[in-house]
Amino acid sequence: MDIKDLLARTGGLDAIARELGLNPAQAASGAAALLPAILGGFGKQTQAQPGGLAGLGGLLGQLGGGGLLDNVLAPEPTDVGLGNNVLGQIFGGKDVSRAVAQDAAGRSGLDPAMLKRMLPILAMLVAGYMAKQHGRAAPGAAAGAMPDAGAGSGLGGPGGLGGLLGGLLGGGGSGNPLDEILRGMGR
Repeated sequence: MDIKDLLARTGGLDAIARELGLNPAQAASGAAALLPAILGGFGKQTQAQPGGLAGLGGLLGQLGGGGLLDNVLAPEPTDVGLGNNVLGQIFGGKDVSRAVAQDAAGRSGLDPAMLKRMLPILAMLVAGYMAKQHGRAAPGAAAGAMPDAGAGSGLGGPGGLGGLLGGLLGGGGSGNPLDEILRGMGR
């Protein structure tokens, strides 16, 4: 199961659709176009963190942990400031967020302004989900864990941080999708 399927199962895609006034197909299309860059940003953070995946788990906790996912799934409006903090950490600046939204617009056919609004919410969903998976791997960390969120758990398991980021960090393919966007920006 991929991250888009996991986010759909958690209700995350429905929450995005509700929050932004999109239909479910538009939310899924936007998420599919934005996720590679978001996961690429987390992949870069994993490489930059002391301790790799364990360091990323600590960073996710500092950014709001599993509460990020809960914030998006709550019936109240999402605090996108938290999502902008996540984006600042994984992308480094608003210019990269704008480039990611523009790139995703070209692949999804959705308006770049709508994708820019979706980006912090989706980043919160991903960060919150990964934090909950990291929490499942920590000793005695049953509190806040998502029941039946997918196969495996922990840092390296299929449902854990390593499973989510493994394709990006393990090489293969064309590399990190965020790198391609950054190259297009001249970075």
